[in-house]
Amino acid sequence: MSITATPKAIAEVKRLSQKRESEGKGTPQGLRIGIRGGGCTGFAYLFEWADAAPSSADKVFEFDGGVKLFVDPKSYVFLDGTELDFVTSIMGYGFKFNNPNTKGSCGCGESVQF
Repeated sequence: MSITATPKAIAEVKRLSQKRESEGKGTPQGLRIGIRGGGCTGFAYLFEWADAAPSSADKVFEFDGGVKLFVDPKSYVFLDGTELDFVTSIMGYGFKFNNPNTKGSCGCGESVQF
């Protein structure tokens, strides 16, 4: 298995990367996603720019246009099979993790249970 990203998610990561660059914040090496302890159900997703190259232990997933996702080995156990999406709805917009490994999530969608 692996981690995938929808065309909408890839386009949004590219857009945000270009915006970040135009604001003088530099070009990120990629986007780091992962799992951290916390949140109301036990775990929360990590989603942040990676200004440094990935570590040798990280899994790197590269998509069209040079978008790269970095995942540490411990997080990969929970994220394997996940699809990163970008959704727009009447309730708002944002990135969404379609993760088949979760057993539940909180109402806010920010934390998950495994």
